[in-house]
Amino acid sequence: MRGGLALSVGLIAGNLLGFFRVALTAYLLGTHSAADALAVAIGPIDTLNSVLINTMIFAFVPMLTEHEGNHRAGLFRKLNHVFVRVFGGLAIFIILAAPLLIRLLAPGLDAAYVGTAVTILRIAAISSLPAGTAALYVAYLYTQRRFAATAFYQASLNVFTIACALGLWRLLGVYGFAIGYAAGAWVQLAIVYSASRSSLAAPDAQEHGIDWRALLAKPVSFLVYAGVLGLNIIITRAYATHTGPGMAAAFDYSMRCLNVPLAYLINPVSNSLLPEIARLRSRFQLRQAFRLIDKTIALVAFVGLLGCAVGIAFREPLITLLFQRGNFTAQSTRVVAAVFLGFAPSLIGWSLLELMSRALFALDRPALPLGAVAISAIFNLGFVLLVHSPEPQWIGLGASLGFLIAFLLLFAMVRMNRRRWLELAANSRPALETV
Repeated sequence: MRGGLALSVGLIAGNLLGFFRVALTAYLLGTHSAADALAVAIGPIDTLNSVLINTMIFAFVPMLTEHEGNHRAGLFRKLNHVFVRVFGGLAIFIILAAPLLIRLLAPGLDAAYVGTAVTILRIAAISSLPAGTAALYVAYLYTQRRFAATAFYQASLNVFTIACALGLWRLLGVYGFAIGYAAGAWVQLAIVYSASRSSLAAPDAQEHGIDWRALLAKPVSFLVYAGVLGLNIIITRAYATHTGPGMAAAFDYSMRCLNVPLAYLINPVSNSLLPEIARLRSRFQLRQAFRLIDKTIALVAFVGLLGCAVGIAFREPLITLLFQRGNFTAQSTRVVAAVFLGFAPSLIGWSLLELMSRALFALDRPALPLGAVAISAIFNLGFVLLVHSPEPQWIGLGASLGFLIAFLLLFAMVRMNRRRWLELAANSRPALETV
């Protein structure tokens, strides 16, 4: 109960500060090309860090939970030894390849701001090392049911992004956002490191003997899933740079508006649903697990439809209230509202796809989610290549339709395979009892 409360408080604080961060971006940059440069550089790093964090937690909390005391500490040291090098190498690669990456991530960006985007990307890339490393400490702290230090990652990012953007605006301009973002990631690493240091200090906790290749293979399936899911946003943002100056920033503002309901639809539900599904799977009670999944999907579908309808109906007054001040003008409001019109329906497909996929991962059925999320990205890519409309309402439509189609196909495949899975579970139970 205390853990859930801490995580809920952290989620609320992170989202509130996130609104201040986006509002500050809107006030200082509006929907001009400088805002595009910030969006196309920070946005992909934000997605990458989220993928790294979710993958580390999803893959290694169960593994760490299987061990106790010094054995757990030793396994953590091995994980840390392996993955710090992976995260460091990833950050170095992004820094060196930044010019090429910006050409891929923002092919339509105003040429005068390409250098700005490259520099922002290099600064922000520094955050991937502490973000991924902090996720390992978070996974370790979760096994000890210590949630307070882990709950405020997003809040830390937003606080330092806001502080540095304001404090360095006159001196460094838009680069202050990237510096603050990187600083926030390092501060959060310091927090979780301090919280776990005492329990990791045992002198006899030697590194676990598990092979490093096995550790790297452990998170692959969820890493691919989360990466391809994030690719939808990267594709859409790249497409937005082709539709005119300010459109990538407008898409980012729209996405930030959608992130809050998405977070509340996915995270609390999945955090409570997945352990229960895993428990039912371990007892071969798949029928009860499927009933639980069906009820959850029905509830989230209803809330998602209602939230989407309300968001579309009141998008202009809400965007005006949240952002319209400073360099964010009435014209900016109209552009963002138009982009939001096409992207808002993704709330339905995205949330349902995520919940169904995570449930299947908990059932140890990763193949179907991987196929479904690939379909969403392929459809979105085909959409942006075939549709060349400059109208802003088309920018997010490919992602919205891709998520919905992927969920419907995934749902249909689960229904088709359900009887076979139930029979396999029924056949496995006697064999296990006999042993």
